Amino acid sequence: MEETLNVTLKVWRQDGPEDRGRFETYAADNISTDASFLEMLDVVNEQLTDDGREPVCFESDCREGICGTCDLMIDGKAHGPEKGTATCQLHMRKYEDGATIVIEPFRAKAFPILKDLAVNRAALDAIVMAGGYISVNTGAAPDANLIPVPKEASDQAFDAAACIGCGACVAACPNSAAQLFTSAKIQHLNLVPQGQAERWKRTEAMVETMEMFFGSCTNHGECHDACPKEIPLDLIAWTNRDYIKSKNKNRKLAGQTG
Repeated sequence: MEETLNVTLKVWRQDGPEDRGRFETYAADNISTDASFLEMLDVVNEQLTDDGREPVCFESDCREGICGTCDLMIDGKAHGPEKGTATCQLHMRKYEDGATIVIEPFRAKAFPILKDLAVNRAALDAIVMAGGYISVNTGAAPDANLIPVPKEASDQAFDAAACIGCGACVAACPNSAAQLFTSAKIQHLNLVPQGQAERWKRTEAMVETMEMFFGSCTNHGECHDACPKEIPLDLIAWTNRDYIKSKNKNRKLAGQTG
């Protein structure tokens, strides 16, 4: 027999970016303990629609912990209580029958609320657009085995590339800093041979774009704890090192071409 539970939701509702928000309370009854958190919200939205009321606006896409759009603050924690888990991978069996759950959008100045639980995370896109790519034309792709990459470097690059850009690190940080996201997007390229040609240009451009939107890192470490992919904090230290080097190297390159 399928196990079910009843929970009470306190959900942030906001009609638009300029409107004053408020919490509304909804009952989520007879929810399967095997249901994901987003499936539970789908059930609540179906009930609201049947009652002729506006459903709760929230974002999701893959529902497999890959796309990073399911950005919810649940009981004061980005993505909820389960470590290393995106909201879409959180299941209702983590909650007790009769629990009250508070659901809010990510709170950060750089993430303005669009409606209800949906926020605009375009500031993260701006960082990637500043240099999170390889634009050097290297011709046809060579055989992978022809480019020697140390195992340690490849492992670290893969760890950085695991970032799904959800913004939980920003939401969890007391300063609304984006150092962990930015460092992941920089280092997954800086750590491999293909990323070396634009390493210093990339680092300087992405870090300085980040500083236009977000607060500064003061090593609280909340970003790592909230990250659904558990991106290593070491990447921030490596990016800080690369940024200092980039200011010197880019100045020298500018002098050579001036």
